[in-house]
Amino acid sequence: MTTSPSQPVATSDAEQLHALGYAQELRRRMGGFSNFAVSFTIISILSGALTLYGYGMTTGGPVVMVWGWVFVGAMTTVVGLGMAEVCSSFPTAGGLYYWAAKLAPGGSGPVWSWFTGWFNLLGQVAITAGIDFGFAEFFTAFLSLTTGWAATPGHTVLVYGCVLLAHGLLNSFGVAIVSFLSDVSVWWHLLGVLVIVVTLSAIPAHHSSASFVFTHFVNRTGFKTSLYVVLIGLLMAQYTFTGYDASAHMSEETHNAAVAGPRGIVSSILVSLVAGWVLILGITFAIGRNYQSALSSPTGVPPVQIFIDAIGRHGGELLLVVAFVAQFYCGMASVTANSRMIYAFSRDGAVPGSAFWHRINPRTRTPTNSIWFAVVFAFVLGVPYLWSPTAYGAITSIATIGLYIAYVIPTLLRRLQGDRFVPGPWSLGRWSGIVGWLGVAWVVVICVLFMLPEVSPITAKTFNYAPIAVGVVLVIAGGWWAISARKWFTGPRVQGTPEELAAIERELSV
Repeated sequence: MTTSPSQPVATSDAEQLHALGYAQELRRRMGGFSNFAVSFTIISILSGALTLYGYGMTTGGPVVMVWGWVFVGAMTTVVGLGMAEVCSSFPTAGGLYYWAAKLAPGGSGPVWSWFTGWFNLLGQVAITAGIDFGFAEFFTAFLSLTTGWAATPGHTVLVYGCVLLAHGLLNSFGVAIVSFLSDVSVWWHLLGVLVIVVTLSAIPAHHSSASFVFTHFVNRTGFKTSLYVVLIGLLMAQYTFTGYDASAHMSEETHNAAVAGPRGIVSSILVSLVAGWVLILGITFAIGRNYQSALSSPTGVPPVQIFIDAIGRHGGELLLVVAFVAQFYCGMASVTANSRMIYAFSRDGAVPGSAFWHRINPRTRTPTNSIWFAVVFAFVLGVPYLWSPTAYGAITSIATIGLYIAYVIPTLLRRLQGDRFVPGPWSLGRWSGIVGWLGVAWVVVICVLFMLPEVSPITAKTFNYAPIAVGVVLVIAGGWWAISARKWFTGPRVQGTPEELAAIERELSV
């Protein structure tokens, strides 16, 4: 990465934020490690990789899970590099939609900003839903093993509601506790992967062969075309590699944000790529002869059955605790990032009831109302699981599609700007063009892939409702734009002159 002499360097983070038009309303308490920790925690290899492991076992099996992780991780790094370069120029809580407004050609900033923001909002809410629903599945499995409480859809949704409530309360206490728990989460994830992999390597009497792990293909989707199954099987990895835009959304609470934010994006992807591959290898080698046993587990969670079959019930329960604690941290961080995006989008008047959602709690200096917006709508997305067994797969597809559409629009607009783009202190230099266009192409591919059916035959219960959710957002956001918003939404609003911004900050500090 290079440092550009063309970007003016503000003497403080607050002054840089003022230059972008905003007051320092949020409390700036995070360092670079904490900024990285939030994104790494949301990516959470112990959440995404484990909660969709059963999906991977049927859509390609070991060969797609192992090599698909490497390929998708590499392509995600490309997408993240393009985002990081833009983040360095515009380190604001709004992130993606703010970038789109500033990079759009001519007078088209408002419309690009509008749709980027709404897709980011959809993806953020869905990723929170996916993470906490994964926790609910694992925790319900734990209760089933230890207390006999059946792992039914109703019980899972009940646990899901409780964990969302807990995450809403934790985030309402202030950014200091979230920052601390996110720092702890990094070490919990890394040590947790180490514990799981070492345990599954050392204790079981039988392991899968290298040939099985690296080459065995499984197709239990009902589709006959192997290539199709391989492609939809990439969802397991691509869903896990989401949420790293959190480093951008936490910019207004991070010191040296123009450098720490971009580094947080890229480093969270790279560390997850390596640690996640080690985790997948460890679990897949431990399957041994118990592939069908894992798929038909009474817990409803294949990795849990793999743990039990490999090292016994009590050992499996301990590894399950390692996993669901990591998932709890992940959901907490996701609510944090989600609420900051809602806060920033509301600050610019783009959400119904913006004045309410933008309101700051003067005691904690956090957007408490936006936190509960994130929690309530995430719960709504999980309710269809009561009657649809494929609802969780649809949630993960919605999260992936919504986020990546929002991720790639600013990168595309930055490419169209060419030499007019003023880089920040963290820049890709001469690699910017290749990286940017490759990232755009990859996002186009995955947005098509993950709206396709995942199971055949296609029925009301197996239908992938991701296209419906994306279509609803397009209709609502597009219709609202055409009827009303185009007349008044001008993109990110400047809050005032330097004197007015200072007055806002003084009022909050009282």
